[in-house]
Amino acid sequence: MNGMISRSLMGVFCSACFSVMNAQDRPNIVVFIVDDMGLMDTSVPFVTDHHGNAVKQPLNEWYRTPNMERLAKQGIRFSTFYAQSVSSPSRASIMTGQNAARHRTTNWIQPENNNRTPYGPLDWNWKGLTRNNLIYPYVLEQAGYKTIHVGKAHFGCIGSEGADPKNLGFDINIAGSAIGSPGSYYGENGYGAIKGAKSRAVPGLEQYFHTNTFLSDALTLEADKEIEKAVAEKRPFYLNMAHYAVHSPFETDKRFIGHYTDPKKNQQACAFATLIEGMDKSLGDLMDKLEELGIAENTLIIFLGDNGGDAPLGGAADYGSSAPFKGKKGSEYEGGVRVPFIVAWAHPDAENKFQKAFPVAQNAIQTQMGTVMDIYPTVLSVAGVKVPENHILDGSTLERMIAGKKDKAHRDDFLMHFPHEHRGSYFTSYRKGDWKLIYYYNPEHPDAPYYKLFNLSEDPNEKNDVAKAERKKAKELFGLMVKRLEMEKALYPIDKDKNELRPFFIAK
Repeated sequence: MNGMISRSLMGVFCSACFSVMNAQDRPNIVVFIVDDMGLMDTSVPFVTDHHGNAVKQPLNEWYRTPNMERLAKQGIRFSTFYAQSVSSPSRASIMTGQNAARHRTTNWIQPENNNRTPYGPLDWNWKGLTRNNLIYPYVLEQAGYKTIHVGKAHFGCIGSEGADPKNLGFDINIAGSAIGSPGSYYGENGYGAIKGAKSRAVPGLEQYFHTNTFLSDALTLEADKEIEKAVAEKRPFYLNMAHYAVHSPFETDKRFIGHYTDPKKNQQACAFATLIEGMDKSLGDLMDKLEELGIAENTLIIFLGDNGGDAPLGGAADYGSSAPFKGKKGSEYEGGVRVPFIVAWAHPDAENKFQKAFPVAQNAIQTQMGTVMDIYPTVLSVAGVKVPENHILDGSTLERMIAGKKDKAHRDDFLMHFPHEHRGSYFTSYRKGDWKLIYYYNPEHPDAPYYKLFNLSEDPNEKNDVAKAERKKAKELFGLMVKRLEMEKALYPIDKDKNELRPFFIAK
C-alpha cells in the first residue's frame, strides 16, 4: 500500500503518526454510512422542539429501526447535522474534511462521463479523490490501523485513482468501485452481474451469486470477516461500512415486507421500507459481532446518511424522506441536506480507558449544528492521531458536542455550493445560526439572479420566504456567503458564452 502513495506526502506527518500500536492501545472506529437516507427514514426521531426534546414525525411511525434505537440509547444523536445534497460531494467531504466548494467534487460522479450538466463549471473535479487528498483512512493506516472499506465508494470515475479505495489509503476494499448504485440487491441476480443493471453490478461478491443473500447482508458478512482478521492480527481497525442501501433500485427485501402493509402506501414505498429495515439489521448484526469478539467497549460507531433522502413516497414533489421538512436529495432545502447522525460506543463502559478519553453522552440529543466536514478531525481525535500538517480542514472536532456539551468555538454556519443542475439547480445555500439564504445563479438570465431567506427557528419547513421583509439580514448573509466561497476558492456556473457567474446581490 505505501508504494501506492507518493513519497513526497510522507513528510507531512508528525512522527507520532507512524508508531504502530497494538489493538489495546488505540480504539477501533466504524463509520456506518447509509446511502440516500432521509432524516425521517427511521423510527428514531431526530427533530426537536425549542427545548431540545425529540418530536416524533409521521414517518417515524412507519419505519422499524430497532438497532438505530439501540445505538441512539447508547449514545448521542444530532438534531441538526448537514451533508452535501448528493453522494460524491458528501463522500469526498467526509474523507477530506473539506467542503465541496474547496475539493470541487460538487456533483455526483457519473462513472462513465463528465456529469457537469449544461452550465456547470468546466473544470469541476469529476474525477474525484486522488492519493494527494490525504484522506483520513490513509492517515490512520500510517498510524498502524487496519483500514477497511466495505460497500459503496463512489469516490471517482471509471479509470481514476479514486475508483479503487485501495489507491487512496484503504488496506482492504470490498465491493467499492466507481458506481453509485447497485445493479440489483439480489444475490440471485449477482447484484446486477447476472440480471439487472449490469453496468452497475456490485463487484467482488461472486461467492454470493445465485444465493438468496440480500446485498446488505453480503456486505455485513464480509465486514465481519475483516474485523475478525484485524482482531487476530491484534491491530486496531477503521471500518468504512458504506451501504448501497437505501439507494434505488427499490427492490423488496422479502424478509421484512410483512411489516409494511399500509394500503395507503405504494409498492415502492413498502419496498423502500424493507431496505431501511435490512440496513438496520446490518447495524445490529455488526454490533452483535463486536460483542461476540469482546471488542465492543473498544469500538466507536459513527452512523450517518450521506445526503437527503429519496424515498418513493408519492405525494408532493418537494416532499419525501424528510417530510415535513421541504426538499429531497439534490435540492437546496433542508430535506436535501439534513441527515441522521448518531455517535455511540458499541458497548458503553464508564471504566474503559478509551471511553474515559473520549466520552459519549448516552440517550442524549445534541442540538448544536455539525457537518460531514467534522468527521475527519473527530475520527483522528478519537484515534489520538494528528491532522497532517498543511492539510486544510473546513470542519473541526465534535468531541465536546459528542460528550453532550456545547462548543462555542465550533462554527455555526454551513455552506452548500451546487453549481450544477438537479432538483435544485445552480445555487448556493448558506446557513448562519437560525438564518438561511439561498442564492440562485440563473444561467439562462444571468442579469436577474434571485434569492430566498428563511428563519429556520420560526419556519423549519421553509414555507415563508422573508427576503423582502428582512433585506438587512439577507445582505448580511450574502456577504458572509461570498466570503466563504472566496475562502474556499469555489468554482461557479457559467452562462451561454462560458462566462463565470460569480454571485452579486440585487435587493428587489
